[in-house]
Formats: sequence, structure tokens, C-alpha cells
Amino acid sequence: MTIQDIAVSYTAVATASSGRDGRVSSDDGKLDVVVNPPKEMGGSGAGTNPEQLFAAGYSACFQGALGVVARQEKADIAGSTVTAAVSIGRTEAGGFGLEVAITATVPNVDTATAQALIEKAHQVCPYSNATRGNIKVALSVV
Repeated sequence: MTIQDIAVSYTAVATASSGRDGRVSSDDGKLDVVVNPPKEMGGSGAGTNPEQLFAAGYSACFQGALGVVARQEKADIAGSTVTAAVSIGRTEAGGFGLEVAITATVPNVDTATAQALIEKAHQVCPYSNATRGNIKVALSVV
């Protein structure tokens, strides 16, 4: 899918200064955070980091997609949560890569139904569509 394939409804704009050890802010001022590499990667860990920001966005977006699918399927997902664990590490080519583990808790349906819902949400979620084929994304229900 390319940008030409969609009718754009909204565009978020954020600017970073000093890369992974600086600041990121949105053009509307609603987001303004210090970013630092995590201690595990040799940084101070004092601020947030790009992986946490990606995890926050992906989990919120996926939860929204789960809501869309649940309404279509007439499934009760009240009290559900979605957690995105974003991992970063070295690739065989020497660069860095990401992988994501999406874990959903859907208390009002059985495990098989919850799994089917998150599989469908994975087809709807814009983050899933953007990452499909590019990074490993694992889905599970707890």
C-alpha cells in the first residue's frame, strides 16, 4: 500500500533534535518529550525512547482496530487491553531492526474468539499494515 492508495484524514507532524539523545515534539505542542537511549543500550535512560513511543502508538492503534473488529463481530471487548512490546537489536547485516509482540487481554470472550478478533484487528490496524512484511509481529492472547 502506498500513500496514493488512501484518502488522508489526518497527518501527525513531529520533529526530533539530537536524534536518540535529545527531544521530540509535535507541531501542535501536545507532545514534547526528552528522548535518551535506554541503559541497556549504553544511554542514561533518563527520558523515553523511540521504541517506547512506537510501542505506545502501536498498542493504542491496535486497541482501536480491535474495537472496530469487535463492533463488526458484535463481540464484547469491554475491559480489554493491548500491550505492544517493541524490541530493538542488531541485524545480521550490521544495522538495527525491530520486532513487536502484541499481547491482548479480552476478558469477556473465550480464548479462541479473542485470538480470532486480534487476528482480524491485525489486518485492520494501520501500524500492522505499515509493518507487515518488514518486521516480525507476534500476536497472543492472555
